[in-house]
Amino acid sequence: MSASQFDVLAVGNAIVDVLSPATDEFLEQEGIAKAAMTLIDEERATYLYSKMQPGKEASGGSAANTVAGIASMGGKAAYIGKVAADQLGEIFTHDIRAIGVSFDTPPLQDGPATARCLINVTDDAQRSMSTFLGAAALVTEEEVEHDAEKVRASEIIYLEGYLFDREEAKRGYVRAAELAAAANRLTALTLSDLFCVERHRAAFRHLVANHIDILIANEAEICALYETEDFDTAIEHARGEVGIAAVTRSEKGAVIVRGDETVAVSAEPVDELVDTTGAGDLFAAGLLLGLARGNSLAEAGRMGAIAAAEVISHYGARPEVELKRLVEQAEIEIS
Repeated sequence: MSASQFDVLAVGNAIVDVLSPATDEFLEQEGIAKAAMTLIDEERATYLYSKMQPGKEASGGSAANTVAGIASMGGKAAYIGKVAADQLGEIFTHDIRAIGVSFDTPPLQDGPATARCLINVTDDAQRSMSTFLGAAALVTEEEVEHDAEKVRASEIIYLEGYLFDREEAKRGYVRAAELAAAANRLTALTLSDLFCVERHRAAFRHLVANHIDILIANEAEICALYETEDFDTAIEHARGEVGIAAVTRSEKGAVIVRGDETVAVSAEPVDELVDTTGAGDLFAAGLLLGLARGNSLAEAGRMGAIAAAEVISHYGARPEVELKRLVEQAEIEIS
């Protein structure tokens, strides 16, 4: 395998996040499903935005948050995602490049606006997301081919499950996996969301069994994927289908399996739980960078736990403290 230019290249939904505090009464009144991601149209997005409390706007999207975390740890990251040629698209592009992530997917000239995710955060730190996908959903094989050299030059190609709502995106994912395999690179998939798994279970199962080396999920998602209520049964299914499976379990930490190896990762302590937005994304950042650099499963898992603990201690899905410093303080050496 040739030397890599990037540790991780991620393919996902390029979204601008709008985070706002909310009450359970507000969620019920506006028909927002709690602790889930619901797809909405542009009209609904405009309406909900007008009803939300003042909040914080930042470039986001699950896989984009992950590469932001990788960059914060000192890793080399690239990103493929679609924005429109509009103001939000310019903001997203500027933000992701400013943190050191390579991003040059051509913007959409004609069509829907740049995506935005309206995130209502309740006092229990749960996030309820209403997402207008807009231009973000229009990632195709063409975008992957545009960055084919970056795919070939990345240790791990990371695919975001949220992007699976269009057949064109699914084909783009398969093409990315094919390019990665031909270059002897690893592919990783995050299942993203319970409802996402329920919508796309058959497609996910096919992708995992045929194209994925590293599977990342939470407990509910992995059980839904394999249609079982038993966590251990789901883990064993995953162990038999992928090289590495990493499953997060909130305050219980995470479990990572590879062949006959099983590693339990403890959750890192948090002074105050503020907002769980991005916890899984940042866990993936630490895990994937550790794997790309050859760290042990235990070290890579702890890197993920450290990153997740930082992001849930404040509003927003991007780190506010340099993660490289936190990992160094934990006496983990990133190779």
